[in-house]
Amino acid sequence: MDMKADGGRYRDRLVEAASGRVQREIFVNEDIYREELERVFARAWLFVGHESQIPHKGDFFSSRMGEEAVVLCRDDAGRIRVLLNSCRHRGMKICRYDEGNARDFTCSYHAWSYRLDGTLYSVPLLKEAYQGKLDMAGLSLAQAAQVFNYKGTIWANWDRNAPAFLDYIGEYRLYLDLTLDAWDGEEGGTEVLGGVQKWKIPCNWKFHAENFCGDRYHATISHASVNIAGTRPGVKGRRDNDERNISRYMQTCFPEFGHAGGVYILPRDVETPLSYRDSPLVCEYFRECEAKKREKRGELGRLIGSPGQVFPNTGLIPRQPRALAVCHPSGPHQTEAWRWYLVDRKAPQEVKNYLVDFYVRYSGPAGMTEQDDMENWNYAHAASRGVIARQHAYDYSQGLDRGVRDLFYDGLTLPGVVADLDRDQSSEQNMRSFYGRWADYMEAGDWSELLVADKDLLHTR
Repeated sequence: MDMKADGGRYRDRLVEAASGRVQREIFVNEDIYREELERVFARAWLFVGHESQIPHKGDFFSSRMGEEAVVLCRDDAGRIRVLLNSCRHRGMKICRYDEGNARDFTCSYHAWSYRLDGTLYSVPLLKEAYQGKLDMAGLSLAQAAQVFNYKGTIWANWDRNAPAFLDYIGEYRLYLDLTLDAWDGEEGGTEVLGGVQKWKIPCNWKFHAENFCGDRYHATISHASVNIAGTRPGVKGRRDNDERNISRYMQTCFPEFGHAGGVYILPRDVETPLSYRDSPLVCEYFRECEAKKREKRGELGRLIGSPGQVFPNTGLIPRQPRALAVCHPSGPHQTEAWRWYLVDRKAPQEVKNYLVDFYVRYSGPAGMTEQDDMENWNYAHAASRGVIARQHAYDYSQGLDRGVRDLFYDGLTLPGVVADLDRDQSSEQNMRSFYGRWADYMEAGDWSELLVADKDLLHTR
């Protein structure tokens, strides 16, 4: 299907956010995939790594932005850089290691050498082959147009015309902070725990993304065995002190940005959301953290985050196991999932050791929940590629027109379009919001068009 020849009518024909119909074509069509690399991933803010991965000058971490290979590094001046991992001579990767420390980056193909700030400083046969006329300054490594450090997380953007990161996040910042702040309320008090897990899934990246928008509908069905097994720390079988049993759950989205997620509101008299019964030290640590957070943040200290999504592809896991889950597009039919696990930077080593063991058991490709999700996405994607299957749209109609903007509940104002899932049990407003914003990106010619939010659709998209 030639989308450009068809006028690119993403909102009208492929994504009908107001009614909750999304055509399967956007998941399996190769032309659409190539276009979204240019219109979504080349314009949106993307997560590339954490400052705790590059604490010293010369430290680097090989990351990705969409399909682009990049190097996150700290240069000789201590400044954080995001460099395109491709030599300006013949395109070879200038860094082939996952992480480490370097004095410079030298291409192994023809030995062009670049400083840590991306400038080209050495070329073999410069005098003989180029007669000394090579434009060295003009052949520096390409690098992200904008880079922002938010509470230790490093975000980058290829588009100089994109809004600043804090404007891009907007009021969703409240929910993002539930993942990035320490459990005691210290701002940005987290660090990466261990390495980055990576695995490939034979499905389109949007299956992963929409799940993290807040698909509560599948939780008790797909993850029934996980719930029965009681894989959260210190809990066997039913969780008698789990936030899901004692709190109110609200689903939130920002149609004008595409970000989405959810939040639990704990009662004022509940001290901690999880018991950690099999580790008194861990239990006491989180009890102390909970008390400090309530003292620092007042009513906001009662909020516990639920999985969310920073548009387009950075998933948030605020509760234990705390993590950032990025779904990198690797073609229309494959996703490469990366998982950064977070822990309170000041937590005792015993607590960190305990959480490493739990994270491995619960999350990631060898854990319990990801296996369920991957099986769902694999089969759904494969079953949507056929000629007949592609004629039938997906249905996202749960909770149409039920969201309330900036809901006030029990002493708290929750920003965004909020759905009360203790009332409605399940809603797909967050997915409609995500796909509505995806359609905005696919339709818009530049950021000046993207910045004009369609206020009439805030409650339905």
